[in-house]
This record gives sequence, C-alpha cells and structure tokens, in this order.
Amino acid sequence: MVTFRKADEWLELCRYLYNCALEQRIQTYKYNHKFISYYDQQNELPCIREYMPEYKNIGAQILQCVLRKLDNAYKGFYKRVKNSHDKSGFPRFKGENRFNSFILTQNSWKINGEYLIISKLGMFKMHLSRPIQGKIKGITVKRSTTNKWYACFSCDNVLEKKLPKNNKVIGIDVGIKSYLTDSEGNKEENPKFLKNALRELRIKNRKLSRAKNGSNRRKETKLQVTKCHERITNQRHDFLHKLSNNYVQSYGIIKVENLNIKGMSQNRKLARDINDCSWGTFFELLTYKAEEAGREVIKVKPHNTSKKCNKCGSINHELKLSDRIWICGNCGFTHDRDENAAINIVNSEVRAEPSVANVSGYTKRKPKIIEKCGVSA
Repeated sequence: MVTFRKADEWLELCRYLYNCALEQRIQTYKYNHKFISYYDQQNELPCIREYMPEYKNIGAQILQCVLRKLDNAYKGFYKRVKNSHDKSGFPRFKGENRFNSFILTQNSWKINGEYLIISKLGMFKMHLSRPIQGKIKGITVKRSTTNKWYACFSCDNVLEKKLPKNNKVIGIDVGIKSYLTDSEGNKEENPKFLKNALRELRIKNRKLSRAKNGSNRRKETKLQVTKCHERITNQRHDFLHKLSNNYVQSYGIIKVENLNIKGMSQNRKLARDINDCSWGTFFELLTYKAEEAGREVIKVKPHNTSKKCNKCGSINHELKLSDRIWICGNCGFTHDRDENAAINIVNSEVRAEPSVANVSGYTKRKPKIIEKCGVSA
C-alpha cells in the first residue's frame, strides 16, 4: 500500500512538471515570441531537482520522458495544423487524475522472479498475462481509472508469429443488428454491451448526481460508475479480440469497407449503437493481427455495396435502411441485405484511397491562423 501511495505521488509530481513545462512554452512565445525546445527544458532539470528536493527521488529518465511526452504533443499539433484539416489538438494542461503513467528506461528497474523492482520507488508483485519475449527496452507503468496498476513492456527482437500461407478471401460487412456478416453467409450477433448495462448505469449516475460534491460518498459512487464502464470496455475488447483473431487465423485476405465512422456517428438516432459497436477498434485489431500473422486486410470503397445486386450488378436506389430482405427488380433474385453487401465487398477490386474524410471523419477546412502557439497554417 505504501508503494502504491508513493507511485501516486510520483504521478502527481510528473503531472505538475508537465503543466509547468507547458506553461513555460506558452508564456515564452506570448511575451518573447520565441520557442522552447525539448532540449532547452531538459537542460533545466538539474536546477529543478536542486531547488525542489521532492524531484530528487524520481529518476532523471522518468522526468525526461515527461518532457518528451509534451514535445511529442506539440509535434503532433504542428503536423495537424500543417495538413490544414484539423484546428484542434493543442496540448492541454493535465487536470487531477489526468496524468496516469510514467516510463522506465535503462537501469531504473529490474525483475526478480514475479516482482518488478523500481529504483527509489519499491517492489511490485506482477501477474503476467503472458511470458515476456525478446529484450526489454522500456517499461510503462500505468494507473487505470479504477486505481489498478499495469506494467507494459516494450521489447525488441521478438520472434515473428507468421501463419502458414493462406489464399482464402473473405468479405466482411459490419452492422448494428448483426455485428457482422461475411461473404460465406456467417453472421455474428451484436452483443450490445453498453445497451445491456444502461439500466445499471442510469441508477448509479442518478445516485452520483445526488451525492454532495467533495464527499466520500460521491467518490465511492463515482468509482462504481467508472468500474461499470471499465467492465463494459473489457467485455467489448474481449469480444473484438476473439472475433478478429478468428478471421485472421482462417483467411489470408480479408476485405472490409473503408467507413467514415465518425461521420456516421453524427446520426443522433444511431450514434450510441454505432459507438457501442466500436467498428474502428475492430478494424484496428484486425489490421495489426493480420500484419503480425502475414495476412492482408484490404479496405474497399463502401459505395452501393448494399444496394448493388451481386448477381446482375443492377442497383436498387429505393432500398431503405429498414429493408433487410429485398428482391432485385432486374433478375428477381432475393437478397439478404448484409450478406449481399459482404459478397459485393469480397468481389470489389476498387481499393479505397486514404483520405481525411474516410480516416478521421474530418473535412478539409480553410487555412486558419493559430495564434495560441504562433503557428500559421
């Protein structure tokens, strides 16, 4: 318990350093019209450790990683501004419980059996989810919103896990009623984890709204709400990992639609169901698992995949979202909407081109002057 309390103190000190470094950058540009680099702030760390003794107990590499994190946030912001499609993303100050990780490098740690020993911090007992492979280059120690602690190991020289070559091709159409339908007619029902937990969430949120600000009862109730959301997230990720792994194991080429998910979620009637499905997460899991296994994921254009007859190629322009079964007016073939879309996806040879709208849901905007950081786009 003492070790975790000390780790909480480390996170709070790292958060304070991050906010001070961000304030220094903002004020320096505001009054002097000059930029401060990562190396300028790194060179000030010895003075900070001298005048603030509490930072002497934290490894210098950990403090450097905090400044590097801020520097990466700035670089990411500059990159988005340069692309002139996103005006948001300027680094923000970290509020309470908004800085939840620190990075260990070099010789500030060691592993002794089932224990992780961190220099100047203490000893943590580990429960490994799987054996550590390769050479450990760094460790990220992270605190979750429910006060659980995790250690994430970054390793080099990890053995590849290539699967035997497979030429089988499958097309996948995702949806809400059925989570997905593939071109072979297989359907996966949508578990709707959020929808099934809404009653419990509403009860706990009403209880939270009645609790007095700053009271212990409010803190306990807030933790209950957070745990409920964490359980929903864990259930969803478990489902998506198993589903994506099943397709990667079975097929060599997997075709999916390049959906503008962020744009689709603007529909107020379907937004909650679309976000509950987490199609974007599913595609990400599918992509990295396929790359690791030597498989290929191809994104195709989603235009008219549901409306096009896979037999004769005619397009049903009158098809509505509520029409799950439809008959082709040209050839008379009866289609299951989702299965027909999956077949059209697997037959499609037109790959989707990466675009701002398809990837992030943003549309291009006119160049905007960003005065806060002194960057003109």
